[in-house]
Amino acid sequence: MKLTEKEKARLTALEKETRSELENHIIPFWEGMKDEERGGFYGLLDYDLNLDKNAVKGCILNSRILWFFSNAYKMLGEKELFSYAHHAYAFLKEKCLDSKNGGVFWSVNADGSVADSTKHSYNQAFAIYALCSYFEISHDRAALETAFDLFNIIEEKCTDEVGYLEAFTRDFKPESNEKLSENGVMAEKTMNTLLHVLEAYTDLYRVSKDARVKERLHFILRQFESKIWNPEKKRQEVFFDKNLNTLIDLYSYGHDIETSWLLDKCLSVLGEEEYTSLIAPITKTMAEQILSIAYKNHSLLNECEKGKDDSKRIWWVQAESVVGFLNAFQKSGNESYLTAATDIWNYIKTTIVDRRPGSEWFWCVDESGKPATRQPIVEPWKCPYHNGRMCFEVMERAEKMKDEN
Repeated sequence: MKLTEKEKARLTALEKETRSELENHIIPFWEGMKDEERGGFYGLLDYDLNLDKNAVKGCILNSRILWFFSNAYKMLGEKELFSYAHHAYAFLKEKCLDSKNGGVFWSVNADGSVADSTKHSYNQAFAIYALCSYFEISHDRAALETAFDLFNIIEEKCTDEVGYLEAFTRDFKPESNEKLSENGVMAEKTMNTLLHVLEAYTDLYRVSKDARVKERLHFILRQFESKIWNPEKKRQEVFFDKNLNTLIDLYSYGHDIETSWLLDKCLSVLGEEEYTSLIAPITKTMAEQILSIAYKNHSLLNECEKGKDDSKRIWWVQAESVVGFLNAFQKSGNESYLTAATDIWNYIKTTIVDRRPGSEWFWCVDESGKPATRQPIVEPWKCPYHNGRMCFEVMERAEKMKDEN
């Protein structure tokens, strides 16, 4: 792809500004959440910036922080960042893993004792994702072995003949899936869990080239094509029964733009024409649709349920849309995608980034840009994974596109 001088300048500005946000805001904030006394990272900072040092520590939060600091070190090479990654790794290994039954707990208390012993496929996947990144910077074979232990648990205990199951008790007996069900349904399978198993397995295959992992990636890609993707509505379905029949008329704009680039990343890692031919037309359509119907007023809407848009602007949706549209521009050369990516970044930095000292990003804002004051700045789901990853992806992609010209 041949960039115009205008496109080069826009990419340079985008790269510079996201690097500054990463180095001067996101990283220092999360360094400040480190629990020096009891390990891991603090689990709750409310909207008013009150830190609860005794709050529950979500294991997803800790895995995502491990992933974030591992990739920050990989990207920036600063030794201090490695120490934060190692701190998160030690907590995951010592407190979040179940030494008796295997797998990762849902959450632990501030002191590391078990708070919620649920084992969820989503949680296992994020630990794999994080462990792969830590292995990549540390070369610690134990981290990779733990990732494969979790891979084996997902494949042996968390699947049926149809696909990936969701929630289990401590000893892996199936239980109801409140944790990943929303919008008034109780889902036995979800697009969201399948997406993040794919994401985790993509990195596990990237660092190991294990044939079993590749085989399961093939299976998941076929599921996206045949079960998750709705070609008539040009969207993914979200919540399913055990046989992958959709349960609700719901269009998750944020998940579709995130999926568009995560599927493309998987295709790139696999490098197999059969699966690229199968999936690439879907990711192309996903990005086109989201640009057409969900990109409004410099930002991305959240979702559409039964034909009614939810106009909240959620932090992770905005971050993923920057990456998704930049990915679409990288593939197609269509400048409208670069325009959308830079426009949404400008919205993020003026509306979503919280400029109060000691804060990070707002959870969400309403249509007028007013923050939701009941939503915390840090909690088990609010983490540096989406916004940190946006910075990494923008920096890497912008540099690559400019280097190729």
